[in-house]
Amino acid sequence: MRTRRAEYSESTRQALVDSAVDLFTERGYAGTSLDEVVKRARVTKGALYHHFSGKQALFEAAFARVETKAIESLTAVVTGDGEPWDAAVAALRAYVRKCLEPEYQRIIVHEAPVVMGWERWREAEEHFSFGLLRTAVQLLVDAGEIEEAPVEIMARLLFGALSAGASTIASSSDPKRTGREVEDAILRVLQGLRKK
Repeated sequence: MRTRRAEYSESTRQALVDSAVDLFTERGYAGTSLDEVVKRARVTKGALYHHFSGKQALFEAAFARVETKAIESLTAVVTGDGEPWDAAVAALRAYVRKCLEPEYQRIIVHEAPVVMGWERWREAEEHFSFGLLRTAVQLLVDAGEIEEAPVEIMARLLFGALSAGASTIASSSDPKRTGREVEDAILRVLQGLRKK
C-alpha cells in the first residue's frame, strides 16, 4: 500500500509534467519558464526541484510522456487482432495522425532534437519507437506478407523514412496535405516490399 506522501509526490510530479507538456507545446522550450510551469501546476519551485534537476530534465519527462502516449496507442494497433498487413497500414495511418497533433509536432519533432541534442534524441526515439517498428516488420515477414530480408536493416530504413516524414509534416505550411502525401509515399514503399 502506497503512503499518502508517495501519492502526493506522484500527483505533484504528474502536475508538473502535465503543465510542462502544455507550455512546451504552446510556447516551445525557450519560451517557457519554470516559473510558468510551477504556477500552472500550482506547486512551489522547491517541489519542482525535488522531482527534476532543472528545465532540461523536465523537458525530457514531457518528451517521455508524449512518446509513451503515442507508442501505447500505436502498439494497440500493431499488435491488435487482424492480419499483419492491415495492422501495419492502420499503424502507418495512426502514426501520421499522431504527427498532426500539436504536442507531438512541437515537443517530439521540433524541440527535442535541439533541447536534448541530436544523439540523445535519436537514442530516446530508438528507446520508444524503434522496437515497435521492428516488431511490425517482423510480424510482416513472419506472416509472409513482405519479402524475406534482414529485419533489423529493413526496420532501420523504415524508421528513417518515418522520422523524415514526421519532420516534413511538422515543417509544412499545410500539414494535413503533407501528412496524406507522406502516408502515400511510405505505403508505396511498403507495397514495394510486399510479396506478389
